[in-house]
Amino acid sequence: MKKQYKLLASLALVGLLVIPDSYIIAGNPDRVGQAGATELLINPWARSSGWAGSNIAGTRGLESMFSNVAGTAFTKKTELIFARTQWLKGTDININAFGLTQHVGETGALGLAIMSMRFGDIPITTTDVPEGGLGTYSPQFLNATLSYAKGFSDNIYGGIAVKVITEKIANISARGVALDAGIQYVTGKHEQLKFGIALQNWGPRMKYSGDGLGFKTPVPASTSSQTMTVEQRSEQFELPTVLSIGGGYDFYVKKDSASMKMHRVTAMGTFTSCAFDKNQYKLGLEYAWKNMLMLRVGYTFQKGLSKNIDYSSLSSSSSLTSALKGPSAGFTFEIPFGKNKSTFGIDYSYRATNTFGGTHSIGARVNL
Repeated sequence: MKKQYKLLASLALVGLLVIPDSYIIAGNPDRVGQAGATELLINPWARSSGWAGSNIAGTRGLESMFSNVAGTAFTKKTELIFARTQWLKGTDININAFGLTQHVGETGALGLAIMSMRFGDIPITTTDVPEGGLGTYSPQFLNATLSYAKGFSDNIYGGIAVKVITEKIANISARGVALDAGIQYVTGKHEQLKFGIALQNWGPRMKYSGDGLGFKTPVPASTSSQTMTVEQRSEQFELPTVLSIGGGYDFYVKKDSASMKMHRVTAMGTFTSCAFDKNQYKLGLEYAWKNMLMLRVGYTFQKGLSKNIDYSSLSSSSSLTSALKGPSAGFTFEIPFGKNKSTFGIDYSYRATNTFGGTHSIGARVNL
């Protein structure tokens, strides 16, 4: 039976690598800006974002729905998270996220997560009234994810997720569907060695539609004041597909003792191939004391990401393609309660940016 599980995992890994979509083979900086729905690349959760996205091999529980859905299989009973992110502090862009995972069957887990992105009220302007005064509108981005993950053996875990994507303003909207898939492999006496692979945001193209794409114009060659409505065509756009491969290792201060898990240091590394951006190399480090206090740092390496940018002299030849600068950090404080070893935790993360006041995320989680 174990051989069958290992064969299944091997085939799944190969299948993810050879999916018939040329966009996920390697990063392509020449196509930067050509994808849409890029909010799918924003991690709304406070704990995993402190890793800079480097922990796809070791992510556990609900937050795995963003980075590697296979990690949701580690949900013991029920997990709930509420998170809020101030994206690029100073822009008034806020992200609210809620999620729930539930253990089902012997080794399975179902998950549901909702991410809502709000941009505040933006004044309505036209060519005739460029100064505004016509009211406001508020763009709304909403992503809902449904997932299922399962442990196929003591070492192999896999999962799949379906995302429903919605983007809209008052009179224009776009809707789409995307798939995520992931696998994790853990081994060692204390499951300290971890590997993972994840495919994110793979799906059909999206397209905007609505009354906002139409305009009225006089009827050609008409002797009266008749007008007609002309509807403009909207071009389809691709989703920002990414493929990530990573590994990690847990270091314990004292092995083979009752207190071995009192102090843990985990190192993680991930390579991410972006279909519409430069490839990324991510590193992360976390220290944990009794799994009650956790401190973590991360760093993303990407060409041009860590340079000091002079925004007064930006040109079309600039290599800047991300608002993030590279470093990130965070902490978790988690306490047990009740007779069933339930826990309540507070997570926080900070992501440095090239401009504005960075990105701050805070979350509250309950494990029942």
